Amino acid sequence: MNTRRLHSPVLLRWLAGIVLLLVVVTVAVYFFPWDTLREPVNRYVSGQLGRRFEITRHLAVDVGFTTTVRTDGVEIANPAWAHEPYLLIAKTAEFDIKLFSLLFGKVEIPRIMLTEPKIGLQIEPDGRRTWALSRDTTDVSAVPKIGVLLVDQGTVTYRARAQGVDLDVQFSLAQEASTPLPLSYKATGKWKNEAFTASGRAGGVLQLSENSGELFPLEVNAVAGRTSLKAKGSITNIAELEAIDVSFDLEGRNLDDLYKLLGVALPATRPYKFRGQLNKRGKIWATTRIEGMLGKSDISGALSFDQSSKVPLLTGKVQSKILDFADLGPVVGMVPSGNAATKASTGSESGSPAAAASKKRLTPNESASRKVLPVAVLDVEKLQSMDADVTYSAQDIRHVQALPLDKGNVHVKLKAGVMQLEPVSLGVAGGTVAGSIHIDSNVKPAAFSTRLDVRALQLNQLFPTVQSTKTGLGKISGQFDLKGRGNSAAQMLGSSSGNMAVLMGKGEISNILLEYMGLDGGEIIKFLVLGDRNVQLRCAAAAFDVNRGLMTSRAIVLDTSDTIITGQGKISLADETLDVLLKPEPKDHSILSLRSPLRIGGTFARPSAGPEKTALAGRVGLALLLGAINPLLALAATVETGPGKNADCSRVLAQASHPKVAPAAAGK
Repeated sequence: MNTRRLHSPVLLRWLAGIVLLLVVVTVAVYFFPWDTLREPVNRYVSGQLGRRFEITRHLAVDVGFTTTVRTDGVEIANPAWAHEPYLLIAKTAEFDIKLFSLLFGKVEIPRIMLTEPKIGLQIEPDGRRTWALSRDTTDVSAVPKIGVLLVDQGTVTYRARAQGVDLDVQFSLAQEASTPLPLSYKATGKWKNEAFTASGRAGGVLQLSENSGELFPLEVNAVAGRTSLKAKGSITNIAELEAIDVSFDLEGRNLDDLYKLLGVALPATRPYKFRGQLNKRGKIWATTRIEGMLGKSDISGALSFDQSSKVPLLTGKVQSKILDFADLGPVVGMVPSGNAATKASTGSESGSPAAAASKKRLTPNESASRKVLPVAVLDVEKLQSMDADVTYSAQDIRHVQALPLDKGNVHVKLKAGVMQLEPVSLGVAGGTVAGSIHIDSNVKPAAFSTRLDVRALQLNQLFPTVQSTKTGLGKISGQFDLKGRGNSAAQMLGSSSGNMAVLMGKGEISNILLEYMGLDGGEIIKFLVLGDRNVQLRCAAAAFDVNRGLMTSRAIVLDTSDTIITGQGKISLADETLDVLLKPEPKDHSILSLRSPLRIGGTFARPSAGPEKTALAGRVGLALLLGAINPLLALAATVETGPGKNADCSRVLAQASHPKVAPAAAGK
């Protein structure tokens, strides 16, 4: 009975009719004169977009769930506000479109192939964009999703005023099928308002948003402002910059330029040149195997930049085998001097007026007025633009003129505009300087606090340029506890309050240095003829209370077997001036001693030292008076009776170790 039904004439006629209908529809669609629909399609699409759309010559369609549309000549106008008149003009265009998605108002184009296109892209600060295919060009849902793009040759203009981007790109496709990178491109214009040029090669199929997992090869050679980048590798999604894996060479005049170009806040530096590997997965950029030079210092390590949060995070570890101390100058706001200044000046030549001016020696007045503390203004915007957790270490620090640094490391943490350098550890003169520095950029001016502990600095290594200290023995320790407000290191220290103390126990010190300080003429002559010798140091201490940038001594003492030196005075961190009086009291009997207090004054840039004029004048006056009576008696006034007594070192050191007042709060 079932067989009889299957072979029923009625059923067979129905099946034949359906097959015939499908054949007729297929033939009709295949031979349908689609060109007759060009004008209706042009009018309909133009009405939907609110701007001109036109297929100028020929239209053909292969209908399916994913329909293929082929046109000869297509023009899509830009909105009236755009700089370029057309979003797209192409000699031919072929694209696949998903009909099912189109029914829900979504334009999905898995593949588009263009011949000799001219593309005009523009985005405005208010979110309007030319490639949003609707009357409301701020509607991001109207942006078509394009999978892959194939082009032969043409141009693209891209303008983004809010980002300071204005680019013109030309590209062409090589005819050789075997070429692995057939698409060549050149770009000119501006990137982040900096002059920009780029060139390179790429694969023939541009994977704009198709996450197929296929690697799209790419070569880049770009220059933006003073920064150049060479990269070679692959990417799987150009629009989303997804799955990047490239090797790179990065070179520039200043790492600080990368903040403007890429949004990565890095310190000001000397010229640099790095190479390494760059990877991107999701919102995380990772640079590994970094190697290169920053100034004369080598740099290696790895860094990661995570953009998944509202505030990006920079993490990593960087190290140097050899750090040239001069390369730290721009980081802390110090102005390079001499040849370094000349070389660091951008674009200056040895024969230029700028170079000649940099080599000009400062007059005494200019030298005295020159600031020593760094005056570079803290960039608060950069501190608040991202978070950071980076460690840096240097195995060998060289070319240090002021202090004999030999190694160092620091852990930099930046969170919500608060920067913490904790811990900071420096190898100095055979000892260590360790502690922390905090800077809060959320208040104006910025608030800072620092606590540094000095341990076991070797006296004979501490002042490498002072010959008379090279034979000294002893270990120096100290403590610095300060808080202040300001937008530069000079302002912070100039407003700071707190305390400082430097201590030294038993050791040895150059006797000639003591005699100079006591103006002991007879002893100086003897040492200059017979040579210097060391004397035993019993103790030494210098402690200051700091209030609004003014350091006031609470203890200054140096006790040796030959001399006791006590002192008092003030040092202004705001004005960078010195006013300290030292009073030497020799313990021995010496001829030609004027035993006069020593006044230290001047500025940090040009300090001065000399005998206290009032005391010395009285001493010399007595010598001249006795000299008028009897030349031999003139020596009597210079015979030192040695009234100095041993200092109570325990009491003095205790006094230096404990401040009279607690450190003032920042900004008070």
